[in-house]
This record gives sequence, C-alpha cells and structure tokens, in this order.
Amino acid sequence: MLEQVGITTEGFSWSGPVFSLIGSTVILIITVLVLRALFTKFIRRSVPSIDLRRKWLVQSRNGLILLLVLGLVMIWGEELRTLALSIVAIAVAFVVATKELILCVTGSLLKTGSRSFDIGDRIQVKDFRGDVIDQNLLATTLMEVGPGKMAHQRTGRMTVIPNAMFVSEAVINESYTDDYVLHALTVPFKREDDWMAAKAAFLKATKRHCEPFLEDARRYMKKLSDRRGLDVPSVEPRVTIHAPVAAEIHLVVRFPSKVTQRSHIEQAILHEVFGNRNYLPVKLEDRRPEEEDLEGEAPAV
Repeated sequence: MLEQVGITTEGFSWSGPVFSLIGSTVILIITVLVLRALFTKFIRRSVPSIDLRRKWLVQSRNGLILLLVLGLVMIWGEELRTLALSIVAIAVAFVVATKELILCVTGSLLKTGSRSFDIGDRIQVKDFRGDVIDQNLLATTLMEVGPGKMAHQRTGRMTVIPNAMFVSEAVINESYTDDYVLHALTVPFKREDDWMAAKAAFLKATKRHCEPFLEDARRYMKKLSDRRGLDVPSVEPRVTIHAPVAAEIHLVVRFPSKVTQRSHIEQAILHEVFGNRNYLPVKLEDRRPEEEDLEGEAPAV
C-alpha cells in the first residue's frame, strides 16, 4: 500500500555517512567525559588549596565544554551548512510569498512613526483622496471626496488603501492645520476676456466672506507658527495671476477658511462673482467707457 501512494522504505533508511557522524559524536562525548573524570581526579589529589582546586576544576570543565562544541562543529559542519542553506531558502520563499503583507506592516509603522495623518484628516495618496475614517495594521479606509482634486464634497464611495502605498507614495494632508486652512481655487479665463475686472471682483467677494473670521484665522496661524517654529503665513485674501498656456489666464484665489467650510465659502464666492452681471467678464474690446472704473483693484497681499 505504501508503494501505491509513492512512499517507499528507502526514504526512511539511514545512510552510512549518518551512522559515521553519530558514531564520531558518541566517541567525542565519551572522550570528553573520560578526560573530565581524569582531570577532576588529578586536581583533587594534587592541589591542596581549596580555592586553587575550585578554580582549576571550573577552568578544566569550561575547556572541555569548548572542546566538545568545537568537535561537534567539525563533525556536523557540512550538515549544519546544508541546514542553514535550507533555512535561508525557506525564509526567502516566505518573504517573497508575503511581500505585500510585509510592505503593508512597514507602511503602517512608517505612517505611525511619522504621524503623517490621523482619523478625520483629509488626505491624498496618488489618485486617492478622502477623509480617513479607519486605519489598521494592513489598510487605511477613506471616505472619498471629489470629484477631482479640487472639490470638497463626499462622493458616497469608500476607498480602502493598502498601507504598502505609504512606503513609496507621498501623502498630502489637507488637514495639517486643525482649525483654519489656506484654501485656493483656480478660475480660468481666455486671454481676451476682461480678467482684470474679474480679479477685482473675486478679491472683493473673498474679503467680504472672510471678514467675520479673518482676525481669528490670523491669531491661529500666529499660534501655529510659534508652536512649530515656522514663518507666519499671510492669511489675507489674495488673487494671483497664472498663465499656464498662451491663450489662457488663470486667476488663483487664495483665502483662509475653517476646515469644514472650504467648499461652502468657495461656492459662495463663485456664486457672488458669476451671479452678478456687473462682474461678468467681457472681452476687453467690448467694455463700455463707464465700466472702466467699475471696481478698483486692491493690491494683492
């Protein structure tokens, strides 16, 4: 029956070299025991001092133990080397098979040690962006925010990110400042549009919506800078101009906001500017003379 399942008695037979190694080991142990008995008998008869006798007995015992260990290493050296190679091969196979799990644990240790984010923070990792609602040793769960990288509305979808991603990808924490943040939105215009009037309109609307909490945001940023040893960032609303392509002008509107009110203030500003026909940008050549002084441009801070 053993032959039918592919098991033969030859697999359990003891080879000659193994018997030789066992025999050599037994001879070595017997030799060490005999030498110990002879040394002990000689020391006890020849050394009259009790302290010196105890010292020699301990030294002879330690020397014979060292001799036994060296002898065993010499006898079983080849087998020990083969066993070590087998253990290394098993360890390598284990690491390859569990590489992703090891990376997940490493990523968890990395994000915990660096304190890159916490529960409730809004983060972005590669193309994934959302609010952290759960994290464990292997994965981090986000409540997705979008669509895109500039929106601040929850999509209702949940994203589970393996912690291995934190080892190779940068983490953007949008909630690094707890109470107030500096939020920026980009509004594109064509080069021929009256973007100068739009810039003044955005600046005026932004200042009006941020005025109720501007002083609180200024004090908070000052306190945050003192605590973390950073330069005090300006919280004054500002509108800057970018020209990413030849035919377009982008207005970058930056303003302070409470963490939970970024989307609300952004939408309020956009509705005020684009909902007021007096602020609608027209082509520069179509502006009427009375519109030239519609709104003086406040200097960006």
